[in-house]
Amino acid sequence: MFLKKLFFPLATVESIYEVPLILEDAGIGDLIVSKLNLSASGRDLNDWRTMVRNLLSEKPQLNIAVVGKYTDLPDAYISVREALRHAGLNHGVDIEVSWINSEEIEKNSPHDLLNAVSGVVVPGGFGDRGIEGMIQAARYARETKLPYLGLCLGMQILVIQHARDVMNLSSANSTEFDQNTPHPVIDLMPEQRKVSEMGGTMRLGLYDCELRPGSKAAIAYGDLKQISERHRHRFEFNNHYIEDMQNTGLIASGLSPDGNLVEIVEVADHEFMVGVQFHPEFKSRPQTAHPLFSQFVDAARLFMPEGSQHTFPIETRRSSRA
Repeated sequence: MFLKKLFFPLATVESIYEVPLILEDAGIGDLIVSKLNLSASGRDLNDWRTMVRNLLSEKPQLNIAVVGKYTDLPDAYISVREALRHAGLNHGVDIEVSWINSEEIEKNSPHDLLNAVSGVVVPGGFGDRGIEGMIQAARYARETKLPYLGLCLGMQILVIQHARDVMNLSSANSTEFDQNTPHPVIDLMPEQRKVSEMGGTMRLGLYDCELRPGSKAAIAYGDLKQISERHRHRFEFNNHYIEDMQNTGLIASGLSPDGNLVEIVEVADHEFMVGVQFHPEFKSRPQTAHPLFSQFVDAARLFMPEGSQHTFPIETRRSSRA
């Protein structure tokens, strides 16, 4: 049987979000429906076209640092990058990501690498390489009031930093990085220690989380009482330290429904310094930015350098860093 050759343009474009529109305009949707004998209702991509048009329009640039150990391979954090872009689109800014290897922070001053950014994201990861650089980045964000969002490992970094610098537990650590630490503020749950297969100790998939009313996390989620987010991690917040941490200003603003697992922490006297044990970036979409990323970017806008172009009232912009 003779098959007619069909050609569809796949030009190099500025944004991957343009590709569905190019293929639709070329008729590939109609072809697929016809060849597979599918029934299909009419398609309306007007909202998507508007989103792409807004994405490609000229906007003020907001510089966000992603501090991790895999920054030489930015695609390792592609979901984080895209979630930031979605949030930027939501607030009328273009996100410029500064990829900062945490090991470079260990060799230099965090000020040298972070003084020009308006916010810091520490994403997930495993192993002890570069951990001290991440802790220095969290310390810098706390001391300068720079917005900080910690994802999974980034949440654990926030806890370790608070224990060391605020609670004066200088040797505090995670037992993932130091099995002999006298202050294991991040640790395996007791029931996990008996599991010999590495994968069996991980908490994977969707879990519920109850939010503390009035917290920054609750406000970000629109004052919802309970949320569900995706997890992929092994170590947890050590509940032995929860009372002392909350008494010193690190609030457990999200807990598992049974109250046994800390899912979200935030610094009480900070514009936005939040760490989550889950991966909110997995649920972000171009037209529906994840609420935590949106709230983080909203806070980071206040730290845009003086003289930056802005599409929001100038009185909402602030920079308090020395």
